Amino acid sequence: MAVSSGCIHPHPVPKLFFSPSAAASDHRSPSGAADPRTAKSSSSSKRRFLLSSFTSSAVILRFPPNFVRQLSTKARRNCSNIGVAQIVAASWSDTPPSAAAAAAAAAIAVPETGDGAIANFVQTPLDAAATAAVNSKLTAALLCSDGSIAVHAGERLGRGITTDAITTPVVNTSAYWFKNSEELIDFKEGRHASFEYGRYGNPTTKVLEEKMSALERAESTLFVSSGMYASVSMFTALVPAGGHIVTTTDCYRKTRIFIENELPKMGISATVIDPADMGSLESALDQNNVTLFFTESPTNPFLRCIDIEMVSRLCHNKGALVCIDGTFASPVNQKALTFGADLVLHSATKFIAGHNDVLGGCISGSEKLISKIRQYHHVIGGVLNPNAAYMISRGMKTLHLRVQYQNSTALRMAQFLEEHPKIIRVHYPGLPSHPEHHIAKRQMTGFGGVVSFEVDGDLRSTMKFIDSLKIPYLAPSFGGCESIVDQPAIMSYWDLVASERAKYGIKDNLVRFSFGVEDFEDLKADIVQALEKI
Repeated sequence: MAVSSGCIHPHPVPKLFFSPSAAASDHRSPSGAADPRTAKSSSSSKRRFLLSSFTSSAVILRFPPNFVRQLSTKARRNCSNIGVAQIVAASWSDTPPSAAAAAAAAAIAVPETGDGAIANFVQTPLDAAATAAVNSKLTAALLCSDGSIAVHAGERLGRGITTDAITTPVVNTSAYWFKNSEELIDFKEGRHASFEYGRYGNPTTKVLEEKMSALERAESTLFVSSGMYASVSMFTALVPAGGHIVTTTDCYRKTRIFIENELPKMGISATVIDPADMGSLESALDQNNVTLFFTESPTNPFLRCIDIEMVSRLCHNKGALVCIDGTFASPVNQKALTFGADLVLHSATKFIAGHNDVLGGCISGSEKLISKIRQYHHVIGGVLNPNAAYMISRGMKTLHLRVQYQNSTALRMAQFLEEHPKIIRVHYPGLPSHPEHHIAKRQMTGFGGVVSFEVDGDLRSTMKFIDSLKIPYLAPSFGGCESIVDQPAIMSYWDLVASERAKYGIKDNLVRFSFGVEDFEDLKADIVQALEKI
């Protein structure tokens, strides 16, 4: 059976996948005492095996025929206790490593005891950058789907926290200590991995960031305290005074307020275009020294979709960056970076955490760009609490299951509502009637769990419909397990008169419905009975 997409399938020669620990081992025995066996070596008692080049489709160690039996006892126990390597997956293959891979491989010594059992694994610890590179390659080789990545990335293939626990621990600390001044200097000069201070990083949060990077196919990710802070830090760190940005008419209102009211105080101007108006984008790029194009895709609340590939090409030709807020899509449905965007941003409060119980935000992209935002973040704050990081990471392990179910429910409900006589219009990118349906089909694998629609009625009749619903909560936010409904004219724009709301397309009869993971038929029956009340 052939190797496909980096996934390994059963075959008769054993091989094992390893991830180097980010922390050095103290080489201790199961009892906790220093294990003198790790210091013993002789050419007659060692077997050397080659680690294949990380450019190959899989990273392998080759072992003697009786290794699998031995692995199940002493060797596996020793590996776990001394913490020098984590056994992350076992499979069989009859495909030998290439000559180039063998030439580039690093030798790993596996000593045997006198009875032929393997005593211990000894490996030189890698620095943080090398470990991250190794884990990135291993993730690509072993985890072939978003589901596996959401569950295991950042954890199963090695993490910077030494633990035998399946789940990643919450590291509650405000600072990190150093053994001596020399270790501190090593840290300052990049030879020792640590975080120094809680505002600069946390091991629990680092696991979460690696998980998101793997999902988004990004080099780096920064997690922060909220989605809005992610947007603010991105604008402030990347757009200089005198810079110009381009954004779209349909977007989260607080983002629009920041762009309109706060960025001008920094000398930053903006052009606002319709999401589908590529001509206006080209004009803005020609007439201004544009630093950044920023939009949501899908947008809030009309779920308009941007042609990410085309926008990226136009902007890059003029030297402008592209940042896509993918909150309504989630990385399960859309990976903006693979279509040319430079950055992708999420309110992790929504689909990513998925349980309506935690705030957070994140930005993913190249190491160069994320480092700039991270430096700003280190100065200003907006730190994600490690307990929140743990909750988001836990929520992400069911991300693919939740989003796929919500995709299905939302699409079926959008199709049902479009045919209902008391619904004037449905906004959902999965419908052929949506203005960017052709774009959504090309760059999304699912259309999301939120549907916006217009009830055949006025402000009061729409209020009556919402108040008659029994299952969804009347609340802001979306993307969680519980269904949530709101009337944007009241929830988000009530401080504006109707004529002002109309400038943004917000009609009194507009409803935004975030479908949770409840049963479709229950939700449908609830909507039907509520519509019968108006």
